[in-house]
Amino acid sequence: MSEKFYLTTAIDYVNGAPHIGHAYEKILSDVIIRHKRQLTDKAYMLTGTDEHGIKIQKTAALKGITPKELCDENFSKFEEAWRQLEISYDQIIRTTDEKHKKVVKQIFKKLYENGDIYKHSYKGLYCAGCECFLNSKDLTQDGLCPNHLKKPEEITEENYFFKLTKYKDKIADYIKSHPDFIQPSIRVNEILNQLENIEDISVSRTRNSVQWGIEVEGDDSQTIYVWIDALSNYITAIGYDIENPSAQFKELWPCDVHVIGKDIIKFHAVYWSAILMSLGLPLAHSIFAHGWITIDQSKMSKSLGNVIAPKDILQAFNLEKPDAFRYYMASAALIGKDGNYSDDDFKEKVNADLANNMGNLLNRTLNMLVKYFDGEIKQEFITEKTSKIAIMADNTKNQIIECFNKFEIAEAANLIVNFADTVNKYVTETAPWSLAKEGKMRECAQVLYTVLEAMRYIGIMLYPYCPNIAESILLQLNETPDFKYENLEWGKIKPGKITEKEKIKPVFLRLDSEFAENKKKA
Repeated sequence: MSEKFYLTTAIDYVNGAPHIGHAYEKILSDVIIRHKRQLTDKAYMLTGTDEHGIKIQKTAALKGITPKELCDENFSKFEEAWRQLEISYDQIIRTTDEKHKKVVKQIFKKLYENGDIYKHSYKGLYCAGCECFLNSKDLTQDGLCPNHLKKPEEITEENYFFKLTKYKDKIADYIKSHPDFIQPSIRVNEILNQLENIEDISVSRTRNSVQWGIEVEGDDSQTIYVWIDALSNYITAIGYDIENPSAQFKELWPCDVHVIGKDIIKFHAVYWSAILMSLGLPLAHSIFAHGWITIDQSKMSKSLGNVIAPKDILQAFNLEKPDAFRYYMASAALIGKDGNYSDDDFKEKVNADLANNMGNLLNRTLNMLVKYFDGEIKQEFITEKTSKIAIMADNTKNQIIECFNKFEIAEAANLIVNFADTVNKYVTETAPWSLAKEGKMRECAQVLYTVLEAMRYIGIMLYPYCPNIAESILLQLNETPDFKYENLEWGKIKPGKITEKEKIKPVFLRLDSEFAENKKKA
């Protein structure tokens, strides 16, 4: 229980409000960190916001407010969204924080002193949407940015450049010798191919172009660019300092995983790795690049009017708790693949998995326990660890741990659903109602105990996805909501009265149930 785990998310650009794509990454990250907290007491999650750059500068000017006012306004929206989704981060950093800005200046100076930053006059194609310079080979046949489908602006400036080419071979060797560094592995060749033609990168913009950012110390004509400013948050947040790094930094670094979107993997696997190498710091253990979320099979776009905020879904389905949405999003796509959101699929999946499969299984079993045994478990109810369901429960637990170690979040959720399916089939096959009718009460009792103990396993394994439903499951079993994996040992439900008829409540209401619909109308 002592091994540390440090997870970071990408920091969100606060030029606008959070949408379902932002939520997808934060939910994935939160599911991972909650799982790790089930295994260790030293799991730490960092998220944050990227608050500098030309887009914020321009948007604020159009609104007639200062860039900081715009950042404050939108930061509060992100903070509220993560509160609604119960994202359990340990820290949220803003790149406008004074501590961050101070250390970024230190980092820039250190890179310069190491001979890895130089000043150079440059002419290039700049995409404001990506906030980076593009090579002509990166563009579409029409000369557009492939991500934003806009023509980049041709810019000539004298900027500071970072010697990325100096580290290309070292990064390539590191990737090849550390097979877990880039996840999923299908992204490895993509990065190795990009390294072949990598060039030095601009790490500053002129103050004439970008005023909203951190000044280069000793050169007030230049603003530190996003690659050093934003990426450095992963170390500045936990107390990195060139001269005197904090105890927290020494404990948590290197990062165990950077959770990011697939569109920014190059910046983390290549740019950030080179910066860390120049600073003499170890690289992250893993970079997990997730896919995108589409809406009804279409890419999110303001022009299409299909940009959805997570709060809109919670309100539309009258969800007081975010568990159903968290579960759906976390299981939306296999590792590295794109996922899709639709209202119909959302309703169908959460009803099938959470209400029908798991919730109904617990509800009807507890009702049978009350009907046949007055809600009491006796010593002779307890089944052997060698029973089929007991063995599958432990196998499922171990497989889930393996999945999370490979960041296979949806795959782990499927294992829980498959286990619940098997337990439902077990109930059908053993027919405890028939056993009770035939007077075979010992056999009936053992079946019910097996199902309830399986539900205890399901509650603990489901916790990272659905913390409130998981708590309800354990409370229905009269168990303390302790979700540590050390509690996943068969036979932990102790003899005694665990429930009464009036205490049995659905742990999750079907979205189209009469009660749920009445609540929505009210």
